[in-house]
Amino acid sequence: METGYSVLLFLITLIGSTIPLFIKGFDDKRMLSLLAFSGSFLLSITFLHLLPETFGELNARAGVYILIGFFLQLALQRLTHGIEHGHVHHSSDHHHVPVISVIAGLTLHAVMEGLPLGFNYRMASTTPSLYLAVAAHKLPESVLAAMLINSVKGKKVAFITMCFFSLVTPLSGMLANKLGTSYHAMSNAITVVIPIVAGAFIHIATTIFFESGTKNHLLTWQKLAAMLAGVGAALTTLLF
Repeated sequence: METGYSVLLFLITLIGSTIPLFIKGFDDKRMLSLLAFSGSFLLSITFLHLLPETFGELNARAGVYILIGFFLQLALQRLTHGIEHGHVHHSSDHHHVPVISVIAGLTLHAVMEGLPLGFNYRMASTTPSLYLAVAAHKLPESVLAAMLINSVKGKKVAFITMCFFSLVTPLSGMLANKLGTSYHAMSNAITVVIPIVAGAFIHIATTIFFESGTKNHLLTWQKLAAMLAGVGAALTTLLF
């Protein structure tokens, strides 16, 4: 079943990246609702599934790793320039953004968020819920990354780059699953990685809420509706 989830995650990421490459008239204004939904869904899945699982495994120690993950993500955005949490680079700024740095940072981020996908959780609903959360996060992230690469390197380079990028998280999850089931030490390591990634997810989601989307960071009705939809979708995963 995890293979099917991985294929779906790859397709969603790749499809997201093709939106700004092949649909004319796409601009950052269309990102608002998508970002708000993905941020609230990711945060809700983290609180409803990932945190209960990791505290069940590590008890109070999980809090330390969550804090590490939060600040690790803060440092990582020095490379990504905030694309993973919805920071839109306008066309006049694109040539001033180091594309290689962004790709390297996003790749590292993609590897990190793929690792928890390969872990065997106590609750059966956690794995599909986590895949859905990562996919929801990947969609706007891939759109923004493709927009940036396309504006600097062109459509062909952008498409090839995003094809490889779309593979990173699914492959990371499958590799973590393989190593975790084969080596006890690696299984323990992944157990520690999960709260670190949870901390990164919390940073990403809250940054989307407070820093992205609207002028002066206003909470519009459209943004609020998208956020509530994300929370509602996450709550339905408890029924899985």
